Amino acid sequence: MPTTRSRAQASIDFPKKRVSKTSGQGKSGGDVRSPKAPTLPLSPRKRLGDDNLCNTPHMLTCSPSKRSKKENGPVLPFASKKRGLVFDNHLKISSPSKRDLAVVHQDKELSPVQNGQGRSRNSEHSYPLEKESVCIGLFKQEGTCYQQTKLVLNTAVPDRLPAREKEMDVIRHFLKEHICGEKAGSLYVSGAPGTGKTACLNRILQDLKEELKGNKIVMLNCMSLRTSQAVFPAIAQEICQERVSKSSGKDLMRKLEKHMTSEKAPMILLVLDEMDQLDSKGQDVLYTLFEWPWLRNSRLVLIGIANSLDLTDRILPRLQARTKCRPQLVNFPPYTKEQIATILQDRLKQVSSDQVLDNAAIQFCARKISAVSGDARKALDVCRRAVEIVESDVRNQTVLKPLSECKSAKSSSQSLIPKQVGLIHISQVISDIYGSRMALSQEGAQDSFPLQQKILVCSLLLLTRQLKAKEVTLGKLYEAYSKVCRKQQVAAVDQSECLSLSGLLETRGILGLKKSKETRLTKVSLKIEEKEMEHALKDRVLIGTILANGLP
Repeated sequence: MPTTRSRAQASIDFPKKRVSKTSGQGKSGGDVRSPKAPTLPLSPRKRLGDDNLCNTPHMLTCSPSKRSKKENGPVLPFASKKRGLVFDNHLKISSPSKRDLAVVHQDKELSPVQNGQGRSRNSEHSYPLEKESVCIGLFKQEGTCYQQTKLVLNTAVPDRLPAREKEMDVIRHFLKEHICGEKAGSLYVSGAPGTGKTACLNRILQDLKEELKGNKIVMLNCMSLRTSQAVFPAIAQEICQERVSKSSGKDLMRKLEKHMTSEKAPMILLVLDEMDQLDSKGQDVLYTLFEWPWLRNSRLVLIGIANSLDLTDRILPRLQARTKCRPQLVNFPPYTKEQIATILQDRLKQVSSDQVLDNAAIQFCARKISAVSGDARKALDVCRRAVEIVESDVRNQTVLKPLSECKSAKSSSQSLIPKQVGLIHISQVISDIYGSRMALSQEGAQDSFPLQQKILVCSLLLLTRQLKAKEVTLGKLYEAYSKVCRKQQVAAVDQSECLSLSGLLETRGILGLKKSKETRLTKVSLKIEEKEMEHALKDRVLIGTILANGLP
């Protein structure tokens, strides 16, 4: 078919639409634009890099400019002479990353022209000097002083034991005379719980470690024994260094006596803590132990520790008939309020010159604890719990201050006390332990017994009348004591404190205790007559009121 278009007529070629795959192909294409300023997006947040020229200063301190993925590097620290909030957990001097080290290495290898261009490109990434940065941070209060105070208020054996110099001198002289002088003997140490009996002995043994070197030292806690007869296999295992069968009772005794009377054997120091747990029918175990040091050529030195003051007189009357078998006695009386205050102040001086506990709080704690039990361990526990309360309050607080002040404060001293433990904190802990309405003997009344002990003795008398028995268990006594306290509108102590009160009364010859593995099964008996009670307790009105009302 013949064409109708003239050959001289020119054809119109429409330009094909090119899709640029890369930015480089787009630049090399034939699309030529005018040198006018590029059209910016309407939204400022969609502008990238230097195009973001809103009415805000360059390099905002709070929110950096939005960048592309390639330009998005690590978050830079704040520029110099700016202020911002920094939390204490993030204040760590970070070492340069591998990416920064690679950039520095590339800058060294580039030519001077390229290096100048690279510097201009990376000028925004340059880190400011640390000395010029001034930041404000939220910091938690320092609690180092509280942690150190709790460490010194523990019940471990301290380096110094104030208010027990006289008793320690007696024990030290006894050990030097019998162990170093190779002379057999026995010592009985008595005192209420928490009066420093075991702590003083352990401190003396540590001080005389070099002088006692070469001698055999055996320490047993009789509370860990199932029966009183189990003490002999335990002693044989420590002295003879071999396990003995339970069936060989007589053979075991002969073997122990032979080992103790051997002339070539070293001196043996046997320490029995909680010795009153060895109470048995006929007291054969205690008699045997106290007679061992007086065997012919004996090499044994015995030290017994218990709460009962008259254990050797009341339980072991046969020892009094034999003068040479009678042990030497040392009594640890309950701590007075002055002694407890001295102990607390001595512990706190080990921390810093600025005391964490207020002096009024120390005196208040010493007065309350001495009136209840005279137990130094209770006073240490009360103060430690009060420190924990203040520490918890301080740690929940945050303080806003410049970083430079924080660094200088940390470097200069860590003994700054944000908040001192006051009388209100000690009172709170004592209220939790002894009750909020703790009523004790008044100052200057010169009562020989505190109020709680008087109520306990009266409760025991009422209970023995009702049950028509000489001995009652501690569980039943505590129930009667609680009822009497409610009747008299006095806050009662807990059962463990009731046992502690009974131990104090035992040391003064008012009560008798027969301890058991379970606290509630401990047997309590009255050691004085009803007529003598009024004279001993020195409170005719209170005793008459309680005995007249009877048990509720």
